[in-house]
Amino acid sequence: MLQSELFTKTLRTAPKDEQSVNAQLLIRAGYIHKQMAGAYAYLPLGLKVIEKIKNIVREEMNAIGGQELLMTSLQRKELWERTDRWDDKKVDIWFKSQLKNGNEVGLAWSHEEPITEMMTAYINSYRDLPVYIYQFQTKLRNELRAKSGILRGREFLMKDLYSYSISKEAHEEFYNKAIQAYHKVFERTGLGDSTFLTFASGGAFTQFSHEFQTLSETGEDVIYLHRGKKLAINKEVLTDEVMAQLGVKRSELEEVKGSEVGNIFSFGSTKSEQLGLYFKDESGAQRPVILGSYGIGISRLLGVIVEKFHDEKGIIWPRAVSPFDVHLINIAENTAQADKLYKALQLSGISVLYDQRDVSVGVKLTDSDLLGIPKRALVSDKTLKEDSVELKSRNESKTKLIAIKDMMANARSHLQ
Repeated sequence: MLQSELFTKTLRTAPKDEQSVNAQLLIRAGYIHKQMAGAYAYLPLGLKVIEKIKNIVREEMNAIGGQELLMTSLQRKELWERTDRWDDKKVDIWFKSQLKNGNEVGLAWSHEEPITEMMTAYINSYRDLPVYIYQFQTKLRNELRAKSGILRGREFLMKDLYSYSISKEAHEEFYNKAIQAYHKVFERTGLGDSTFLTFASGGAFTQFSHEFQTLSETGEDVIYLHRGKKLAINKEVLTDEVMAQLGVKRSELEEVKGSEVGNIFSFGSTKSEQLGLYFKDESGAQRPVILGSYGIGISRLLGVIVEKFHDEKGIIWPRAVSPFDVHLINIAENTAQADKLYKALQLSGISVLYDQRDVSVGVKLTDSDLLGIPKRALVSDKTLKEDSVELKSRNESKTKLIAIKDMMANARSHLQ
């Protein structure tokens, strides 16, 4: 991608109405655009990062047997009335509307009900189980206060997976696989060392749940961390009973702040009984299917990554989710060598953002730091005197000279 053709503009100052680091940097760097409070557009750069995150999540969900689909966002009132989750007193984040014929509909904040009802057409026998399905979809939640940038919006992108199991034992087995898959997702997106399985309230879902909390000084949640056991307890459920269940003492727990990046729920047979999802076992007896629900906020994860990886100059993307592998910048009077390197990197399968704009050196370097691409390759009159390119990691101050021929031949190894 030529930077002169990239649909983006960087800003020198942060928007006055944004207090969170993630929104300030993502807007300044041209990754997102604020439409209104709690709703953001993802510009080409932002969408590239979103797709990188989605592909990591997709690979890990597929690895545990998940199959991808896409549901509608429109929700039938009567379906949610059957599970007692339509009333605003029970779920206070609904966006609701009315069809031309007068029927009320809701806009999806979750999908347990419609997917479980759909399963009544596909699950009849024990031979039809288990089923693990997931989607990437925009969710809408009528939050009272949309704050913290893309960490808490009224519209956001989520991966939600639903497991349908033959028994509690089979459900527990998959539930534990999902926990491990989530850990792999956070490891691959750069958050593995600072993300912990957290015992929490189930909110509008169940009595209890498990969250995945990433340690963050700007996090919205207070959690109590046991580093030795690599687990935490959300402040809202910190009781003697919970601590005893987890085998920890209050004196062993460290109070920290965290940002929620994922959650998982066990619904048991409740939803199936409410919505008529039964199967015949090997003896011919009818039994309700056991349901689990597993969410990762994709756009939220993007925001948490920025909160974790930045400095005073801008974003510092982990390599796996960066929009490009390398930021190639030409400040030499002649562009021929930089042009040649750009083409060679592309042929090697390296994704490159090439800054050949007619702007000052300072603007180019400042924009590069703000954009946060992990590697920067600088071609200047000085480096060309040695037939080299200056290579620098975004999170390091030191630079090194690499022969242009060597960079062309072994680009991938130099960009690790």
